[in-house]
Amino acid sequence: GMVSREIYQEEIARGALPLAVARDAVVATLNDKNPVLKLIQDRGLTREIFQAIWIEGRIKYWEEIFGQPGKTPIHLYTRSDACGAAETWAAFLGGHQEDLLGIAIYGDPGLAEAVRQDPAGLGFNNVNFAYHPETGRPHPGLTISPLDIDGNGRQDPAENFYSRRDDLTLAISRNLYPSPPARELYLVVKKPVRHHLIRAFLWWVLDQGQQYTGEAGYVALAQNLIQAEKQKLTEN
Repeated sequence: GMVSREIYQEEIARGALPLAVARDAVVATLNDKNPVLKLIQDRGLTREIFQAIWIEGRIKYWEEIFGQPGKTPIHLYTRSDACGAAETWAAFLGGHQEDLLGIAIYGDPGLAEAVRQDPAGLGFNNVNFAYHPETGRPHPGLTISPLDIDGNGRQDPAENFYSRRDDLTLAISRNLYPSPPARELYLVVKKPVRHHLIRAFLWWVLDQGQQYTGEAGYVALAQNLIQAEKQKLTEN
């Protein structure tokens, strides 16, 4: 099966063999009519700010983030379905999916659409649902909330890679975007892998198949990780 979150130790103990096959990330999404959009784009938002919004519920207004006048409520969205995106975003904030506050929306497309229709909205999406598949830019009406990774209160050039999907996936491949919310994507099988066709397919994914990850909107694995996953497959 396909899994887009970290594999739990109890799952491994029951015989699951996870093989990382690609990389992806979750991004925070905003409406492009957000009342403090220019400040967010200039300064970014830190992990601590997102924690105060999504986990603690302490920050409730957009202007409050930057000490500006005004009280536009943050319309917070999360996922109603159990999913890797929500669990990964929650892990970035130090929690689990059930800890995330907000209006629960089903599915990646539904959450993106909710934010796209709400000028005060804040959500999160997998990269491939935040960016348009043809233009490689955020879907009309959406913008990506940049992370202030180093916490210096401004978006440095090295942190500014959200306008195009290719720029973001390159940043993920270079480990410039933090993990989580960047994460490995897994194919999971039951040990031992006896069927020769399954073994052959998994080997192909880790070998020739890596060349197709980019055009599908994902990030190929680093060579050292590919070798480690091949070794796991060989041993099981």
